[in-house]
Amino acid sequence: MNAPSEDIKDYLEAYGESSGLGLDYADTLFIGKEPEKPMTCATIFDTAGFPPQLLLDGDEADVYEYPNIQIRVRHKTYLEGWELLQSIVIALHGVNHTTVNGTLYTLIRCTSGPTLLDWDDNGRARFIANFNIQRTE
Repeated sequence: MNAPSEDIKDYLEAYGESSGLGLDYADTLFIGKEPEKPMTCATIFDTAGFPPQLLLDGDEADVYEYPNIQIRVRHKTYLEGWELLQSIVIALHGVNHTTVNGTLYTLIRCTSGPTLLDWDDNGRARFIANFNIQRTE
């Protein structure tokens, strides 16, 4: 399986094609490291989750993983940054029984919606939202 951030990146790009979300990988959507530019962007981070399913009979078929991700949005204006992250939350919260890159995502749940993290050195607002994921091969 891919890192969850990789699959979520692909999901958000595909979602954006039909919804107008407008996030494109390596342009306004990034994984693991927030770039200095552009002014507005979203970055997906793989964060600590919960232990994978443990089957005492040794059968590893359809074992579930429970990773977490955090998405951080940076924007030059407070309200537009909050709205962009809220649009991402709407795109992801409640996704269920959806296959992305060969991995079955049985549930994606937002555990904390858009929250101001801080203001960067260039005066841009940074917001975060956290998600629990349940997935299997």
